[in-house]
Amino acid sequence: MSEKIEKKPVNFSNILLGAGLNLAEVTTLGQPLEVVKTTMAANRSLTLLQATKHVWSRGGVAAFYQGLIPWAWIEASTKGAVLLFVSAEAEYRFRVLGASSFLAGMGGGISGGLVQSYATMGFTTCLKTVEITRSKQANTGVPQQTSFQVFKSIYQKEGIRGINKGVNAVAIRQMTNWGSRFGFSRLAEDVIRNVSGKTEGQSLNPFEKVLGSAIGGGLSAWNQPIEVIRVEMQSKTNDPNRPKNLSVVGAFKYIYGQNGIKGLYRGVAPRVGLSVWQTVFMVAFGDIFKSLLNVKSAGH
Repeated sequence: MSEKIEKKPVNFSNILLGAGLNLAEVTTLGQPLEVVKTTMAANRSLTLLQATKHVWSRGGVAAFYQGLIPWAWIEASTKGAVLLFVSAEAEYRFRVLGASSFLAGMGGGISGGLVQSYATMGFTTCLKTVEITRSKQANTGVPQQTSFQVFKSIYQKEGIRGINKGVNAVAIRQMTNWGSRFGFSRLAEDVIRNVSGKTEGQSLNPFEKVLGSAIGGGLSAWNQPIEVIRVEMQSKTNDPNRPKNLSVVGAFKYIYGQNGIKGLYRGVAPRVGLSVWQTVFMVAFGDIFKSLLNVKSAGH
């Protein structure tokens, strides 16, 4: 028997909830994992241990939160608000059309990832990546530019297109990221529901929701090459062999030519940790808090 999908009004509270959850995610383990992952993607000769030591050498614990304020906070709050609102509405619409929980979750995640990329992420992701990767030019005797100075230089030379360089790679990443995270999480929830003997539509407990999201988040790291390409397109480097104005395809060829297949998967270990952490917050915690808010609203 198929699960009955109840009609529901548009829930604008998901905008504030998504912003709050993503801020909490990035301020805890999210940013340190992001910094290590981005460092490995931009410096593809480094191992996980070497990348961790490299980040530590730039300022200890504080270096792992480089780019958190204000760029990661701005990015997290805006993309979290868009993601949770759009994905929740899209997932519901897909369920109404008869899609399975897996396909509806994937459709909701893809929709949320697409909208957040073009609506909010080009500017903030660029500046956050500049903040993390500009240290590659340290110890060259050339005075370090601030992120604002780098931003101003990019804008003067290339305009809005330069600031949004890599936004198509960001969109591909976010669509595959959140499509996979929501889809695999819903699939894992169905498996957990069957194993625990729950009927279709019966709610999972918080531990089961977190477990499903952790599995979904881990599996979603399959698209790491897209993330490495995005970092390469937005990073600042003095490599004379690096082509100018890299496209997604051009960045792929450059990375593959420099580092082979392994180069396209640099940073996958911290990426798995980051994907699990983000998915637990935005899928499991999102579902839990949305349910609590709905119960409270019904009580009034």
